[in-house]
Amino acid sequence: MAFAAQFAGVYLNFSPEDAASRSSKLKAFLAEGMDPQLGWDGYGKLAAVAIQPYDIEASDDRNAVINVAYQSGPRRMMLSVPVYYSGDEAGRRFVISGRPAILPAPAPADLPQVAAPETDDAAAAELKPQLEGFFKDYASGDTGGLQRYVAAGKSLPSFAGAFTFSQLKEVVVPVGGATREIQAVVVWAVPSDPPPTPNTTDPAVVGGTLEQAYRLTVEKQGDKWFVADIRGGGRVAG
Repeated sequence: MAFAAQFAGVYLNFSPEDAASRSSKLKAFLAEGMDPQLGWDGYGKLAAVAIQPYDIEASDDRNAVINVAYQSGPRRMMLSVPVYYSGDEAGRRFVISGRPAILPAPAPADLPQVAAPETDDAAAAELKPQLEGFFKDYASGDTGGLQRYVAAGKSLPSFAGAFTFSQLKEVVVPVGGATREIQAVVVWAVPSDPPPTPNTTDPAVVGGTLEQAYRLTVEKQGDKWFVADIRGGGRVAG
């Protein structure tokens, strides 16, 4: 699958100015006697990014068709790549065994609705100021400050200044006991590099914001809540 993805990176990117370079790069993948441009007539341009192996359909222990996902402009597409494997005795080598085929990518899956959990608004109100302080120090990398919000016996890494805390947009706290798994939506300020000059309005230069969703395990110790763990938010019910 890695071999097919590397091949796709060469095959799916071409322009007349780079024809000789493309042909030279394709030699590393093609069987002897195959068209050095593998069906491209030398005209037009194509550009592909986000190239990743998607799945594999093996017809036997030597032959397979590997589907590679990629992005070209606004379109998500697939490239079907036939590959031959020489096996252990011949040195565990691969080669493109036929012409590839571009296919439409599968449509997005239909996402069913999930019922929202019963929430504890009182606990959410208690947690909000704690979480605001936690995320501020989590972003800045203030180790001493961060530990004030972390559960006893726990230690969490931080962004060390890569982002700046902007806003705690949402907190969802399910009903439960002293230990709960909650969801938080945080707005990070994304710094610009270099920093913008005063009165700059260029969107490419001005620092932006980015909303992110997190799951946190929180524990109530005494009369305060503390963070024991933080991970990606996953799916939000609603």
